[in-house]
This record gives sequence, C-alpha cells and structure tokens, in this order.
Amino acid sequence: MTTPDSELSASREPRTFDFQDTRKVWKGYDEGTVLIKKLIRRFDAYQRGHSTAAFTIGVVKKYVEDRGPNLAALLAYYGVLSVFPLLLVLFTVLGLLFSHDPGLQHRVIHSALSQFPVVGKQLDGHDGITELREKGLGLALGLVTLFWGSIGVTRAGQRAMADVWNVPQLNRPHSVRRIGRSVEFLGVLVLDVVLSTVLAGLVTFDPHAVWIQTLAVIVGLAINVALFLLGFRILTPNSIATKTLLTGAVIAALGWNALQYLGTWLVGHELRHASQLYGYFASILGLVFFLYLAAEITLIAAEINVVKSRHLYPRSLQPPFTSADEAVLTAIARQSQRSAAQNVRVEFDRSGKQVLESDSSNELDATPWSDET
Repeated sequence: MTTPDSELSASREPRTFDFQDTRKVWKGYDEGTVLIKKLIRRFDAYQRGHSTAAFTIGVVKKYVEDRGPNLAALLAYYGVLSVFPLLLVLFTVLGLLFSHDPGLQHRVIHSALSQFPVVGKQLDGHDGITELREKGLGLALGLVTLFWGSIGVTRAGQRAMADVWNVPQLNRPHSVRRIGRSVEFLGVLVLDVVLSTVLAGLVTFDPHAVWIQTLAVIVGLAINVALFLLGFRILTPNSIATKTLLTGAVIAALGWNALQYLGTWLVGHELRHASQLYGYFASILGLVFFLYLAAEITLIAAEINVVKSRHLYPRSLQPPFTSADEAVLTAIARQSQRSAAQNVRVEFDRSGKQVLESDSSNELDATPWSDET
C-alpha cells in the first residue's frame, strides 16, 4: 500500500529523456524534406521541358519578383481615391454640357457606373454622386482640384508598368511627361465611357435578340482589347515596342470582361437583399476588392508581354540558374540605376553552389543599360 509521502517522493524523481524519440522525429523530418526536394526537382525538370508549363512558371516568378501583389495593392488604393473624384467631374461636366438632355446624361452616367458593377447602383440615384453646384471660378477651381486628385491612379500605373518592364530609374519619364501621360490615360477612360454608351444603345434596339446580345459581347471585347492596348501604350515607356503589348491587351480584356460579369452576378445574388447600411459597407469593400483584382489581372497581362517578348523562360525552381533567370535578375538589379555616371554589374556563380546577387568590389561595368534583350 502506497502512502501520500511515497507518491510525492516518486513524483520528484528525475525523469530520463528519451533521445531515441527525438532521433525518430528528426529522421522523419529529414525524410520529408528530402522527398519534397525530390518532387521539386522532378517538377522543375518537367516544366523546363514543356513550353506551356515553363511559360506559366516564368510569368508567375516574374510577377512575384517584381512585387506584383504590392503594385496591385497600390493601384487599388489610388483607384479608390480616384474613382469618386473622376465620377464627380464627369457628372458636373455632363450637367454643364447636356443640361438640356437629361436622357443623354443618364445614359452616359449609367455606362460609366456599369464599369463598376459592385458599387455602381449605390452611386446612382438620389443618394449617389451629384454634380458640383458652384458656378464660375469656384466651379473651375473645384474641377481642377478634383482632376489633380484623380490622376494618382495613372501615376501609380506608370510606375507599375516601368517596374514590370524593369526600366532603370534613369530612363523613366520626367515629372512633366508623367503628368502628360496621366492626361492621355484619362482621355482613354473618357473614350471608354463614350464607346460603352454607344454599345449600350446598340443593345436597346432589341434586348431580347440573341444575335444582338452576342454581337454586343464581341464588339465590347474588341473595344476593351483596343482600350487596353492604348492604355498599355500610354503607361509603358516608349522604349518598349507597341507590338509586344498586344498579347497582354487581349488577356487583360478577357479578364476584365469576366470580372465585370462576376461583379454583376455578385450584386444580383448576394447584395440584392442586403440592408442599406450593410449594403453600403459591402459595396465599398467590394469596390476595393474589385479594383485589386482588376489591377492584378492587368499586371499579370503586362508580365505576359514581358516574358513573351524577352523569352524569359524556362525559369529554374532550384539552382543552377537558367539564362532566363540571369536575365531577369540582371534587369531587376539594373533597374536601380539613377545616374548616367552609375554602372551596375551583376555576376553569377555558374557552378550552382552560390549566387552573387551583386558584386561587392568597386569594379564598374562600362556597358550602358539597354532595354533590348
């Protein structure tokens, strides 16, 4: 029979540590790591030998290396800050130019808001955005202020495209040229609204005819391709040839159409019965998410242009690097060049044991940067 004192003394006895169990755990961990590395090597060998898989991996790696998610978040942020001033400017200008034709005003406004299906209905109507009521100098100052505040998204777009194409800071447009490009891009947005209004008028001839609906979808897709191509041309530095932007414009247009249909479905099925307060919050959050997805689609389409035109694939998942890896990493390093007196040199250890991300010596490469690859 045991007593409480004997139980207490037994509990105080030192316990021995079983190193055998620890060895088993580490052995299982090592075996799992080896298996994962083996699978990665097999997949790496497979994707290098298949052009479709290699191209996809090349686009994904380039998007991550260019900090694509951060650029998309920046575009979405400035997009939210810019969309409301732009719509306010549009409503005010329509009220000034077409005050005698409320029907035309409504059609143009509806076409503009239809580009944002998640929040468009919330901005329309009596509780939505209305035009400025000031006259004369106050109206002019208000429009200029709104216009200046709305070009943030265009400047963020220019930076994103320059980063995607890894254009050195030295070769990027100066501030005055960037403002000019911002105005040009806003002109593309106005053209988008005009063409959308005309296309919506085409559908109203016979909204129940299948062939008209099909024709409207095809024409709308062609218009979006042309607008994305024009937008890419404006936001991308002039050193990039226009013909290299076409594939990405097609991909971006397809993604944009799919995103709009998804937003329309979401509004029709998920937010239709929401309360007014919940509906407003859901609409704003939906707008942010909508713009973020649109920015990601656009940036991925731009990365497709880069990878395709510069043949930046296949990429390696493990060292040693391929020639495409070295080309991408060299371009990213040279992207930081800010002065003509500055040269950037990048070296790689082609034995596969080590990668020298940049040289630590004072030697400089006298070869100037070129966008041609």
